[in-house]
Amino acid sequence: MARYTPSPWKLAHATFYGDESASDTMGGACGYGNLFNTGYGTSTAALSTTLFNNGYGCGTCFQIRCVQSKWCFNGSPITTVTATNLCPPNWSEDSNNGGWCNPPGTHFDMSKPAFMQIAQWKAGIVPVMYRRVPCIRKGGLKFTFQGNGYWLLVYVMNVGGAGDIASMSVKGTKTGWISMSHNWGASYQAFSNLAGQELSFRVTSYTNQQTTYAWNVAPSNWQMGLTYQSSVNFL
Repeated sequence: MARYTPSPWKLAHATFYGDESASDTMGGACGYGNLFNTGYGTSTAALSTTLFNNGYGCGTCFQIRCVQSKWCFNGSPITTVTATNLCPPNWSEDSNNGGWCNPPGTHFDMSKPAFMQIAQWKAGIVPVMYRRVPCIRKGGLKFTFQGNGYWLLVYVMNVGGAGDIASMSVKGTKTGWISMSHNWGASYQAFSNLAGQELSFRVTSYTNQQTTYAWNVAPSNWQMGLTYQSSVNFL
């Protein structure tokens, strides 16, 4: 499997939301829930509509540095963030004055701790250079289960490499591969009775179409609300 390689640097803008605790960044449109519990911490950002890409941008990683502003820290330090949320459009404001996340703009609404690594927070908004970079993750893909006996909803987290997901399939010990549909954010669903079976997943990256197989991730007595971790990941 070829490694995901960084993209060229591009120009955008960045703001921040919430306070130093980053409590306002918990949850979010990708469905990762408590970002401390799921391993993302405070190094996160909400993406403008264009970057969010209907949820397919969830889990992607970016290096960001402040440029061309008196509020930038000396040396233009780089911070790395994971996309965990959507910065929605604000159609009542001009895209250059408050409607920063309006399409087709490229904008990062960062957690305050992440923003404070590149610029003084009182700046409010700064020009930035950004690029997509590989997501460096410890351990394998994580699958959090929701739903009921006939509807399995899976949130996929801790995705390495390109960080994003294009499609998923699930396989029970008594079934073939069942294609899962994209629900929202980083979640996929299957309408099938999979109770009492060990579950395996086939996951394909959105950016580079690489596929990995997470065999027998969940035991036959798997339960809703629990998270199961595989031994495989993207590079």
